[in-house]
Amino acid sequence: MRLIAPLVLALLAGCAPLAAVTPEPAMAATPIAATPVYSPRGMVAAANPLAVAAGLRVLRDGGSAVDAAVAVQSVLGLVEPQSSGLGGGSFMVFYDAKTGKVTAYDGREKAPRAATPQLFMGPDGKPLDFVTALLSGRSTGVPGAVAMLAQAQKEHGKAAWGTLFKDAEALADGGFTVSPRLAGMINSPRIPENVAPDVITYFTKPNGQRYQAGDTLKNPAYAVTLRSLAAKGPSALYDGPLAQAIVDRLHQGELSSSMTLADLKAYRPRSADALCRPWKVYTVCVPNPSSSGASLLQALMMLEHTDIATRGPTDPTAWTQMAEAERVMYADRDRYIGDPSFVKVPVEGLLDPAYVAERAKLIGTSAGPAPTFGLPGGAPVVGADSTREPAGTTHMVIVDPQGNVVSMTTTVESVFGSGRMVGGFFLNNQLTDFNFDPKDPDGAPGANAVAGGKRPRSSMVPVIVLDKDGKFLAALGSPGGSAILSYNLKAMVGVFDWGLSMQQAINLPNIVARGDSFSADVEKFGPEMTAALQARGVAIRTGQNETSGLHGVIVRPGGVLEGGADPRREGVAKGL
Repeated sequence: MRLIAPLVLALLAGCAPLAAVTPEPAMAATPIAATPVYSPRGMVAAANPLAVAAGLRVLRDGGSAVDAAVAVQSVLGLVEPQSSGLGGGSFMVFYDAKTGKVTAYDGREKAPRAATPQLFMGPDGKPLDFVTALLSGRSTGVPGAVAMLAQAQKEHGKAAWGTLFKDAEALADGGFTVSPRLAGMINSPRIPENVAPDVITYFTKPNGQRYQAGDTLKNPAYAVTLRSLAAKGPSALYDGPLAQAIVDRLHQGELSSSMTLADLKAYRPRSADALCRPWKVYTVCVPNPSSSGASLLQALMMLEHTDIATRGPTDPTAWTQMAEAERVMYADRDRYIGDPSFVKVPVEGLLDPAYVAERAKLIGTSAGPAPTFGLPGGAPVVGADSTREPAGTTHMVIVDPQGNVVSMTTTVESVFGSGRMVGGFFLNNQLTDFNFDPKDPDGAPGANAVAGGKRPRSSMVPVIVLDKDGKFLAALGSPGGSAILSYNLKAMVGVFDWGLSMQQAINLPNIVARGDSFSADVEKFGPEMTAALQARGVAIRTGQNETSGLHGVIVRPGGVLEGGADPRREGVAKGL
């Protein structure tokens, strides 16, 4: 066996021993610098230090994890507008320390009632070009994040709603420093939204130049919106002048929206018991469909039928097994997951142990042909899927001193959403998460086809893990479009199979395998590991940059919280 490179030893330093001696030659993967953060009382991990500071302020003032989530989201919508905001949607899983109950909140956007399956079909009967659809008024769904946060805060908050926006309001009025990541988005010629009039106006300085890293950006319109939300609650967004402004903006230009004031006023978030399943000695809880949480559970369960836990992050066979599990997971996900109010989603069939065991047989130590979808119990007849999911999303984990936990993924879909702005925030392009072509070539309807009032399928999967006694153990999640499932799977394997710290698991290279496509952090895997994967049929494309944005927290012995934030982005984890 080759010696593990010093860089890999640094990556693994301080983690628990692996379950067994690595049976494959160890390959060096270049680590990313970041160290775990510890706290005995509470933790906030989110994608921008200013948002983390706002969440910690709320916790110090006696607020709950959900209170802090409202503050974090309001700041992220200002300082990280490429990822989330008041005009977008969200999924949250919440752990109640008193009852041990895990609740899933669904703030996914909805299509207007008048939307039809032909929403993104052109006059020639073919699907619209993606960028054309993206920049049109038709791309925006009724936003759900604010309504969802308001419901969760009403049920689990301790602070007054109106006090939760003051950090974001002060930053919007006084200005904030443009971060390198935001500056990169503002100035990228590859981002379609950068030609949108609202994007140009907002991010152009009086001298005609685009904002750069280190510049101060003010957003007085956003401050006005926040003051209205603080005073009136969520109705400020869904009923009244701001709602009218949203409708008016979406009706401008060609391919205009059919959204009405009635659509906004009628929006209601959903909440239910989280979708939870046993895994190893734990219980893993995720959101219900239209989230793809069931698919992540399926992948975790399939990997239990392999020996990945006896391997480790320096073993190319382990990464091959992970890639193969992802391919099976996506084959089923892309076929069956949709809005359960409109299509039958065979969750029980997908997670049936016998079905999982059968699908796990497709996972080998080398990559085989691209798997096709399976036939789980209760599966409906649905068509193929060709949905495109950009990666403009963010994730947060919050643990308050009482032990309540929020794991929340939130988005405006693409970078700067649809590129249309109202009230100082961007409107989502979430409806492009629907399958543009409503039917398979054989005529079968797609599970993720457009319909009036329907929620598009989502890859957002915030995770909460309970220990064998049903107590909170860990929470994590990531942005990344459809790659969210792969990022989360990698982190779960890293922590629970390979004994890494939360930060070390987040730091691991990413691999995303779907159909015949394999992409990965090629530089972080290193040439030796990349060659070993390619020898096993995992044909990673060169020039890939799988930039996850994972955030996570885990409880260590003695009740100490250990947090981690993805160094690929600008997030941090900080404790009370």
